[in-house]
Amino acid sequence: MRMLLALLLVSAPQDGPLPPSAEAPSADPAAYAVETVAGGLDHPWDIAFLPGTEQGTGDVLVTERPGRLRVIRDGVLLEAPVSGVPAVHAESQAGLFEVSPHPDFAQNGLLYLSFAMPEGDANTLALARGRYVPLPEGGRLEAVEVLFTAEPLRETSAHYGGRIAWLPDGTLLLTSGEGYGYRHQAQDLGSHLGKILRLDETGQAPADNPFSGVPGALPEIWSYGHRNPQGIAVTPSGVFADEHGPRGGDELNRIDRGANYGWPVASYGLDYSGARITPFTQWEGTEQPLVQWTPSIAPSSLALYDGAMFPQWRGDLLVGALAHRQVRRLDPDAPAEQEILFEELGARIRDVAVAPDGALWLALEEREGPSGRVVRVTPAR
Repeated sequence: MRMLLALLLVSAPQDGPLPPSAEAPSADPAAYAVETVAGGLDHPWDIAFLPGTEQGTGDVLVTERPGRLRVIRDGVLLEAPVSGVPAVHAESQAGLFEVSPHPDFAQNGLLYLSFAMPEGDANTLALARGRYVPLPEGGRLEAVEVLFTAEPLRETSAHYGGRIAWLPDGTLLLTSGEGYGYRHQAQDLGSHLGKILRLDETGQAPADNPFSGVPGALPEIWSYGHRNPQGIAVTPSGVFADEHGPRGGDELNRIDRGANYGWPVASYGLDYSGARITPFTQWEGTEQPLVQWTPSIAPSSLALYDGAMFPQWRGDLLVGALAHRQVRRLDPDAPAEQEILFEELGARIRDVAVAPDGALWLALEEREGPSGRVVRVTPAR
């Protein structure tokens, strides 16, 4: 054992670790106005704007983690959930995650859903799609089909990822957590766990994925070595993703094709027991985070602000935080320089979404019960 440890120490890179980010200043809450759009939600997870919302006529969709897809129409939360949503495994962190309109939704009406799908005594991350039909009392999904299921199945109900981002070529990225009890599979190219996956609109692996044709590797994999990637954003300067570390070591990464992001070989975090998961913060062949948060802020969704209402935010990334109950605003070219937003709301911020009119919408949750809400943020008058 001593000889093995000595070999590891010799093999480990000797460069200094990425320093933790300095404590960020807080924004003045007087600079913006916050209004509640909908309340009484059970763990709202994701917000999506359908065509027409820029004129105030389109539906806004909100997922609730227990398995409901809700409609906000004309500023009012409709009582009836959308019918036709697939059955989900709803336990602990598992449930219904993101709803994402197809880039050509105005023509085809297709919605994509990520969720924990039950499979007997096990479950897995899945991607489905269906055609959305608005109804006077809500809406329904038609022709629903499951396009993709992650392998292998898991018996845990944590660390799913579940975020969707569309690339300019019409393919999509789907984040997949390592299932908490399966951390070693994040480095296994024969497993979808602990990966970011690239799929075409039918759920198949594009032929130009980095591990297509590699023996023993799953062709859907785009990047690997992830723990629980909770947010992903496509920007003009690249793809960014944030992920939960264990006890500290949350990360923001620039996602490159075929890259290894280190988990669990390299990490800035500790196990929840306080024990070291690995002695290394860096490892040869793995990527360093752009910034890491210790103590953990528990990052959730990630959004690029490209709206008109807050011109000073244009081009910045907005990172929701669950544990610290705030949003971090940062320039992707200087990510260690951060500003804290919305800490005065005192809520776990699960989703940050930029509306077509440039307003910012937030999905706020509490740990228990239907006490979540959706709020809209605009500049103070």
